[in-house]
Amino acid sequence: MIRKNKVIVVMPAYNAAKTLITTYNEIPLDIVDEVLLVDDASTDETSEIAKQLGINVIIHASNQGYGGNQKTCYEAALKAGGDIIIMLHPDYQYTPKLIGAMAYLLESGEFDVVLGSRILGGKTRNGGMPLYKYIFNRILTLLQNIIMGAKLSEYHTGYRAYTRQVLETIPWKENSDDFVFDNQFLSQAIYKDFRIGEITCPTKYFKEASSINFSRSVKYGLGCLTTAMIFRFNKMGIIKSRLFSFK
Repeated sequence: MIRKNKVIVVMPAYNAAKTLITTYNEIPLDIVDEVLLVDDASTDETSEIAKQLGINVIIHASNQGYGGNQKTCYEAALKAGGDIIIMLHPDYQYTPKLIGAMAYLLESGEFDVVLGSRILGGKTRNGGMPLYKYIFNRILTLLQNIIMGAKLSEYHTGYRAYTRQVLETIPWKENSDDFVFDNQFLSQAIYKDFRIGEITCPTKYFKEASSINFSRSVKYGLGCLTTAMIFRFNKMGIIKSRLFSFK
């Protein structure tokens, strides 16, 4: 807890048995009140290991997709009374050591959303990011910044922290159950003028770290551009999308 703010870490998991313990051991439990893992019908021992670690576990009977997994994560975090909710992938691609920094930035009241950016710092590929992913990231980010009038270093990190107000305001249940969920969520945060902060986040790419293949990356990229155009047309009053219909 940080000055009476309950901090909850949510982990959308799928076949994370080989990396879960390493990830969990680096979570700063002195400030994190609860760790919650949603197992998206894994075929390995992810849920068993999580229970042994004392993590609160929710198991999907069938695979709901990356976005569908997050929906369960956020529903559970809000129900548990979280004030600061941090999404951490259990595949150890993003370092849990930044959880404190992200949580304190939100607690300061200066930011509503904090992203762990792989681009800030200029050493993105040192962790093994494939060249085509880096190129896609930079092109998509440039186009999205232009279309949506923002100035983020990247839109595609999976390391994110939100205040309770953000999760209670954004219509994330309308988002995709696939990987484009993250991009839709961030677009919604920009649309609503939530204050977004970024910190440098080194990442690791290795065999056990989850990553979508080239064809799914292309599908994801098209989904990101579609979301950006819906954002712009909605701003112009040309269309009215459920993605940008707020409470």
